[in-house]
Amino acid sequence: MIHEVFMPALSSTMTEGKIVDWVKAPGDKVEKGETVVIVESDKADMDVETFNEGYLAVIVTEAGETAPVGEAIALIAETEAEIETAKQQAASAGKSAAAPAPAAAAPATTAAPAAAAAPVDAAPAVAAAPKASGRVVASPRARKLAKKAGLDLATLAGSGPHGRIVAADVEAASGQSLPSKVAAAAPAAAAAPFIAAAPTPPPAAPGELKPFTGLQQAVVSNMNASLTVPVFRVAYSMKTDALDALYKQVKPKGVTMTALLAKAVANTLAKHPVVNASFAPTGIQYSSAVNIAVAVAMPDGGLITPVLAQADQTDLYSLSRNWKDLVTRARSKQLKPDEYSTGTFTISNLGMFGVDTFDAILPPGQGSILAIGGSKPQLVANADGSFAVRKQMTVNITSDHRIIYGADAAAFLKDLADLIENNVQSLTM
Repeated sequence: MIHEVFMPALSSTMTEGKIVDWVKAPGDKVEKGETVVIVESDKADMDVETFNEGYLAVIVTEAGETAPVGEAIALIAETEAEIETAKQQAASAGKSAAAPAPAAAAPATTAAPAAAAAPVDAAPAVAAAPKASGRVVASPRARKLAKKAGLDLATLAGSGPHGRIVAADVEAASGQSLPSKVAAAAPAAAAAPFIAAAPTPPPAAPGELKPFTGLQQAVVSNMNASLTVPVFRVAYSMKTDALDALYKQVKPKGVTMTALLAKAVANTLAKHPVVNASFAPTGIQYSSAVNIAVAVAMPDGGLITPVLAQADQTDLYSLSRNWKDLVTRARSKQLKPDEYSTGTFTISNLGMFGVDTFDAILPPGQGSILAIGGSKPQLVANADGSFAVRKQMTVNITSDHRIIYGADAAAFLKDLADLIENNVQSLTM
């Protein structure tokens, strides 16, 4: 029997996917549940497993090409004798089976991606695949080829995004051409905490039209959807001297400013559930958890929002470790869908670029987003009429006016300011 392998829907917003790499080679035996192809969805690269046992016969969609969700991207034959039949079937369907590219897996689930926990502030080292955790970042195909060739991946330099070892690196190190499909390099995802300064991709040539990446298309769709939501904005200035002092205290212990602010926001949201809620056609959908999404810029365009789940219930140090892991995997597009699509409240920060204040656009499915400006020394008046220089930042909340009112947003910001100015040490408890 011949089975069709379909482009899977890896997220609720995905309409098409791009083949990053075929893990299996032509004629390879595949087992049920085995990874056969890596697919780029709108925001991540995911390992795709087969639901059938058999032999890869025909690859319909080559590495680097895209296909709509639900379209056949390969054929898998149950027996070796049926491989030729599968090729004829693909040819009769108008698909090109001439290339020596065999097929892959069936409708898929995602497997846990390989990722390494590198310090979030560390610059990605293109020639160094081993990360701080000692784990090597390599494509599944590269791992298979290295095993066949008896090579230690830790000794190889990767040419993929941020030092990821790809099949071509293993072939070059082994001195022979092993049967493989060389991966089309996945777009490098780079981001430090918040919207980080990421490596700039090659500039477009004058007059060139550069197609949107999958991530950019997802951003376009989300921004268009936001136009239908009636929003309002409230700004609030708060002193950050105590916050800065705490940061200096906990930074040597691995705590990032991202985690500090996310924890402060999460703890405050726990007292203001309506600000953490979202609109539903028949009412207000209150969230069962406080999941803080943090906007991160990608070098090839677009944004992704890794999610710190249950941030109000997670201690500050664990939150920082979680954030570093999320950013590391976001850089290599290895986040699972629930790690970037389950936020209940979003933080966006342009303060690190010297921005004083800005408006953020409300993400679909959420009730609010907080735009954080830079913290700068300012002359402020004290309650007794005296003047002093204090570091101060302005935050600006954008909220869905269908469920959240001005008083709700103002009360939330007031409590957040009180926490940051007067009780920030509680974040370490």
